Amino acid sequence: MTHHFHPSILREYDIRSPVGPLLGPADAHAVGRSFATRVRRVGGSRVAVGRDGRLSSPELEAALVAGLVAGGVDVVRIGLGPTPMLSFAEATLGVDGGIQVTASHNPAGHNGFKLMLGHRSFFGDDVQDLARLAAAGDWTEGAGTVADIDILDIYVARLLDARPAAARVGWDTGNGAAGPVIEALTARLPGEHHLLHTAVDGRFPNHHPDPSVEENLADLKALVLREGLDCGFAFDGDGDRIGAVDGLGRAVRADLLLALLAEPVLRDLPGSTIIADVKSSAALFDRVRELGGRPLMWKSGYSSIKSRMLQDDAPIAGELSGHIFFAHRWYGFDDAQYAAVRLLELLADTGRTLADLVDALPRYHASPELRFPVDPARRLAVVDEVLARLTARGATVDPVDGARVTTPDGWWLLRASNTESLLTIRAEARDEAGLARLLAEIDAELAASRVARPAD
Repeated sequence: MTHHFHPSILREYDIRSPVGPLLGPADAHAVGRSFATRVRRVGGSRVAVGRDGRLSSPELEAALVAGLVAGGVDVVRIGLGPTPMLSFAEATLGVDGGIQVTASHNPAGHNGFKLMLGHRSFFGDDVQDLARLAAAGDWTEGAGTVADIDILDIYVARLLDARPAAARVGWDTGNGAAGPVIEALTARLPGEHHLLHTAVDGRFPNHHPDPSVEENLADLKALVLREGLDCGFAFDGDGDRIGAVDGLGRAVRADLLLALLAEPVLRDLPGSTIIADVKSSAALFDRVRELGGRPLMWKSGYSSIKSRMLQDDAPIAGELSGHIFFAHRWYGFDDAQYAAVRLLELLADTGRTLADLVDALPRYHASPELRFPVDPARRLAVVDEVLARLTARGATVDPVDGARVTTPDGWWLLRASNTESLLTIRAEARDEAGLARLLAEIDAELAASRVARPAD
């Protein structure tokens, strides 16, 4: 028996696609068979499985579990919940791997699988290896068992090991999988809590569950301002990315949240490495230096960041997209629920509001993350061409993930998406005039490679 995955569903960090001809129960079953084979061949025998709230998730989860069992591994099903709850199960239940059925923040009709093996990210060549095993029918055989475990209350109790302030907070889970956890968590938190869209609904009827896009924070901003709350938190479809709004109704980017969260970590662990992706603000890297830490700029992508954390023994890391990872007092994975509780703990420790803490950071003028399509055949070539021209001119360039260019005005970034035929740009300067000059530099480099970004 063999199975052939469509190449387009095999992403750098996971498996993901619109549900239908490209991704269905047969693919889920094959993922289970191939992953069971990988687990068995490293001496493992147990896998935790969770799912998000998408309409297709129950069917895909059932097929996945059947594939795992047929491959000879025992399955621990934790049911509906955010990806961090599955990561918590994988870290604490004595299993050898974990799979979450989810398409994260993708549209409602999409789904997929996030995988981990041996408490490490499963990505890149690992994902491609699942396809190779399936195409060859090179699968282990067996008859695993299935057990259902309700871990939600245990996970929430562990979240509460932090010491949060008795604040007045808004919470918007966007009808995603974090809803039940946030309902249980806020029932036990001190303070006053106002909940939005916590009913799990895979159609996402109120707004798209991606807090990195500011328009998706409109309901939360309105709630915070209407009720005079201290702050608000938002979550993506599978609860591993956080968005935040301060008491003035301003969106607070995740790189600035990381700059705030780094301070108590560096107080406990002086001189530690703090990792952030190439899209993150200079304010973050400068703040880490001021606090005596070692800032490390790394590739975007949650699996890349998580792997680099292990390599450098970093206690905390993050991405502009909203993934914040904690090894300090946690398990080394990205968890938006835990990030929210740690931010509330920070408010308790400092006695200051989120707005005050953000305003104390250096103020930069930054573009949003601008993403636009490009010919798939040119996706990597454009970045390589720009890097070559910059290097020839002696520009100050960090090539760790695309081209991050430092100039007297600030910095700008051009990188290729790892998962789509898109280019990404971002720029940051100390004033609006400098930002305009940086964007003009980007446009000139794109034009030299016969590419133009859409008008704003």
